[in-house]
Amino acid sequence: MTITTQTPDLGRFGVWRHAYGLTPEFVHELDSLGYGTFWLGGSPPADLKIAEEVLDASTTLVVATGITNIWTAPAAEVAESFHRLEARHPGRFLLGIGVGHPEASKDVYRKPYQAVVEYLDVLDEAGVPASRRVLAALGPKMLRLAAERSAGAHPYLTTPQHTREAREILGPDALLAPEQKFVLDTAPDAARTLARPSVANPYLGLRNYLSNLRRLGFTDADLADGGSDAVIDALVAHGDAGVVADRLREHLDAGADHVAVQALPPERDALPALTALAAALRLRG
Repeated sequence: MTITTQTPDLGRFGVWRHAYGLTPEFVHELDSLGYGTFWLGGSPPADLKIAEEVLDASTTLVVATGITNIWTAPAAEVAESFHRLEARHPGRFLLGIGVGHPEASKDVYRKPYQAVVEYLDVLDEAGVPASRRVLAALGPKMLRLAAERSAGAHPYLTTPQHTREAREILGPDALLAPEQKFVLDTAPDAARTLARPSVANPYLGLRNYLSNLRRLGFTDADLADGGSDAVIDALVAHGDAGVVADRLREHLDAGADHVAVQALPPERDALPALTALAAALRLRG
């Protein structure tokens, strides 16, 4: 089988969402709205069945994992799944991998950098091109590894400031595809009430995200008690669709190639918000 080595064209904007509630109809709507990529959130199993189902339900969407967890999805099995997806849908899958959260993998967690290097070595040996994978990267060391050993980086729970700093570390050529949460609500207090649970639980209890937020200048007081309004406003865009679209463009202006948007709250039907945002972004012209 000939493998497409070119990194998939993600488009400017994609949708990040967990698998629950995912239907072929939802995927078809994303296609029709003009989003370029579906980011399969959480830690999908090594068989990548859900990613395959999304690809089967779509005609143009790229599907990316955000992210495949190196502790729970063995590299050799993931490589086999990659080749199966490549045979069925050539050039339309991007493998996002990362170390997840140490708090969730206490029994197996070890030095994350070396573990990722070893995982990438297995993928290399199994014929998964570096150009067809990205790393979940927040700090400078992992961002540099992303530029050296993959197509680029998929930072999660970040800000345009982080995007700017990440671009400087990655250099001009690596792919940079941050995730951005949003709430469509023009009342700030109501929007924060909807946004805060998805930030506070679990991310403000996880040391890798707390470390990154401290690097961005937030204080321990900002990060306590569910997060200050300043933290929530930085991590979750809110307002009408036009205001949210402006925040997404800030990421592009800061050096992102693509932004993966996540509609909050997660239990709500995301299509109305994604439809309004697609119109504000003029994804169909």
